[in-house]
Parts: sequence; structure tokens; C-alpha cells
Amino acid sequence: MDYSLIQSIWTVVVMVLFIGIVIWAWSSKRKERFDEAANIPFADDDMKPDYKIPEEKTNG
Repeated sequence: MDYSLIQSIWTVVVMVLFIGIVIWAWSSKRKERFDEAANIPFADDDMKPDYKIPEEKTNG
């Protein structure tokens, strides 16, 4: 086995892995879970922040 054969095998392995991840991510089974995760930043929190923003002091 020379280096070019190992490199070719590695390229095929990585390509198959990439295609597998893409199929997994775009599968319809995962859509509901990914949609839910995508909306996490927009979820409203009922809690108020624990800190108070200080007011600016002005001269006058």
C-alpha cells in the first residue's frame, strides 16, 4: 500500500461521512426537533433580570 492509495481511501471515507451527516440533518424525522431548537432564542422568559441598568449621571 502506497501513500496515494491510503489518501484515496481516506477521501472516500470522509466523503461518505459527509453525505451521511447531510442526509441525517435533512431527514424528516429530525425536522421537528431542529425546528424546536431553532426557536429557542425567541422563547419568552417570564423572569425579570436580576440586575438593574444604572442611569447615566449628567452635569446639570
